[in-house]
Amino acid sequence: MFRLSAALLSLALLAACGADGPPEPPTRAAQQDGIRMSGEARIGIQANID
Repeated sequence: MFRLSAALLSLALLAACGADGPPEPPTRAAQQDGIRMSGEARIGIQANID
């Protein structure tokens, strides 16, 4: 049951990629709203072995 659920979830996520066509850059009007966001995210495991 878990394999079937994982397969269906993976298929749904893959099907949602690019569902509305290729990406397009934002218009000038959308860039003028005064809200800016930036950041960085990292995922992983770090081992410090001394």
